[in-house]
Amino acid sequence: MDIHVGDVLKLKKPHPCGSSEWEVLRVGADFRLKCKGCDRQIMIARRLLEKNIKQIL
Repeated sequence: MDIHVGDVLKLKKPHPCGSSEWEVLRVGADFRLKCKGCDRQIMIARRLLEKNIKQIL
């Protein structure tokens, strides 16, 4: 997948705050994502993220 810093991703499952949209802050073997609803940041492995992406906005 071609994902860059600054892209907004829509994932299959929503975050507990209710938002399904995440902004990409770091790209590599792991991704750092920021929730667009509550600004919480997470690190997620590349293979897990690529499996859970619904759409790149």
